[in-house]
Amino acid sequence: MIYHAFQDLQLPALAVGTMRLPVTDGNDANIDVEATREMVAFAMESGANYFDTAWGYHGGNSESVMGELLSAYPRESFMLADKFPGYDLSNMGKVAEIFEEQLRKCRTDYFDFYLIHNLCELNIDEYLDPRHGIIDYLLEQKRAGRIRHLVLSTHGSFETTKRFLDALDGHLEFCQVQLNWLDWEFQDAKAKVELLNERGIPVFVMEPMRGGGLLSLEPEHEATLAALAPDRSLAEWAIRFLQSVPGVATVLTGASNLEQLKQNIALFATEEPLSPEERDALISVARAMTTKGTVPCTACRYCTDHCPQGLDIPWLLELYNEHAYSDGGFIAPMALEALEQDKQPAACIACGACEAVCPQQIPVAATLADFVKLLENSDDE
Repeated sequence: MIYHAFQDLQLPALAVGTMRLPVTDGNDANIDVEATREMVAFAMESGANYFDTAWGYHGGNSESVMGELLSAYPRESFMLADKFPGYDLSNMGKVAEIFEEQLRKCRTDYFDFYLIHNLCELNIDEYLDPRHGIIDYLLEQKRAGRIRHLVLSTHGSFETTKRFLDALDGHLEFCQVQLNWLDWEFQDAKAKVELLNERGIPVFVMEPMRGGGLLSLEPEHEATLAALAPDRSLAEWAIRFLQSVPGVATVLTGASNLEQLKQNIALFATEEPLSPEERDALISVARAMTTKGTVPCTACRYCTDHCPQGLDIPWLLELYNEHAYSDGGFIAPMALEALEQDKQPAACIACGACEAVCPQQIPVAATLADFVKLLENSDDE
């Protein structure tokens, strides 16, 4: 296992996620405790002693199971991360109640890492609202030693992430971002990484394989990569890319069984960053993949000066691309919830003023109409 130094810690390069643990009867809330026990034992033996859980994982049962299993080991022998569930705005006034319950469920007196979770456009104002007292409370717990390190987890835009970092200047010790070779440009993860590097904030990686979506590619794309490294699996391509990114401290991966965990841990036995040629090839594949079914908006913003509705068209098109490429998901709907109804895709009146000045000749009105249908279909599923 590769380790990276941080303060007085040696962080394993692989963090063990507990969102996709083995379950029984196909029920996500019924964690297979004995199978998970084997996985925890193997991880500890292999030096992957960083475990990441959360309030909502496995119907709320991940914390309890991990608390039970990790209680068999000396507390100082592992690192435990948990998260405040800010994705649900009804939790915003319950930070103390939730935090105390998380400590109880995890059978611990402190968290090594505690994440301000899932920052996005929908919840940033709620997180920063002093009436909820979330930030003050978490900083108080840190001073009391019940939180060793305070971390930000973000699915928000670059601007949203920067705004939050500015507001908590000096208090956040790590930042967890969705980072993989496809999202390097597609979700502009590159800009977030550069921002964090500028501020000296180590990067924690989530979704390194995009929920498994990077483990199977179209034949022509797999052939491109195989020509460069015939014996390298797609999983290894994903990890070697991350080892090429400055500032990455730990990569969070999930496993649904012991075999998957063994495969994940094996990838972190060595550190072998990609060559410039390999990295360029991977990014070229990502560009080819993400142009299919998406629109080529460059965010020049000529359109916004001509929109009588005042829509942030580049932002809406960016969300459309994410939603269309990912065949749904939560990122676009979550971001759109933060917008007033008159700024939503459905507010487009198809006047054509934006299309008349678009250098890319994007059919904006038709694209936004399609976006509305995609969102409606997602709601129906």
